[in-house]
Amino acid sequence: MKGLKIAIVGKGGVGKTTIAGTLARLFGRDGYNVLAVDADPNTNLAITLGIPEDIAERIKPIAENMDLIKERTGTPVGGWGLGAFVLNPKVDDIADKFGITAPDNVKLLVMGTVKASGSGCMCPANALLRALLQYLILGRKDIVILDMEAGLEHFGRGTAKGVDVMLGIATPSAKAFLTLKRAHELALELGVKKFYVVANMVRNEEDAEYVKQMSKELNLELIELIPFDRSLMEADVRSISPLDYNPNSPAILSIKRLKGKMLNMWGYYVDINRKAHD
Repeated sequence: MKGLKIAIVGKGGVGKTTIAGTLARLFGRDGYNVLAVDADPNTNLAITLGIPEDIAERIKPIAENMDLIKERTGTPVGGWGLGAFVLNPKVDDIADKFGITAPDNVKLLVMGTVKASGSGCMCPANALLRALLQYLILGRKDIVILDMEAGLEHFGRGTAKGVDVMLGIATPSAKAFLTLKRAHELALELGVKKFYVVANMVRNEEDAEYVKQMSKELNLELIELIPFDRSLMEADVRSISPLDYNPNSPAILSIKRLKGKMLNMWGYYVDINRKAHD
């Protein structure tokens, strides 16, 4: 069985990065080789993964590595209107060369964002990012978790193509679910057939009923409810990974449950661990 490529999507402020980073470390603790890809321009995934703040602040996103972009696409950033460039640049060594080591068998790759107008931008930097996300080679014990930028723009650039499953994160709000409705439609257009909803910051039974009803009305499959958890806010204020700050908080326990559901859903856990001991 090949590895899994999981994209975390949703509108801004719903907790995508917290869930992406925590899942990455939990998978890593199970013995998987995890590549956590920060494709959000806010680049906050490093802290969530437990990388010290002084190191996180020095990470240079791939999208800002002008020498690399020129080398792989044949065209410097800003010069793409002057001639043709390589649409499918070599990317198979980038994760090893530019990945940052994080705790729990996780490697972080910070993509950054393309500063260009137009959701369908076809500049050299975007060609490199898109190729990297689509053509990462996965072995049997590899998991890639993509923390996508907020909203829907990444679908227009095609950087969400090639993932095995999308987790749509939503708080108990109409706007969050409408974003997921459109994300689901766009995911199907890209050939991503597995799309699941994770409701985050659920405060009470009323919130729980709301997210269940919205998921049903929009024909989306809800697989986990993560409760509102003040310790996540406290961890954020202190720039500490939530998993390190309070590993047994209600939200962390829910994300652990989500991890187990995902592995069991695909029969992946049993297969990996059986073959790992052959």
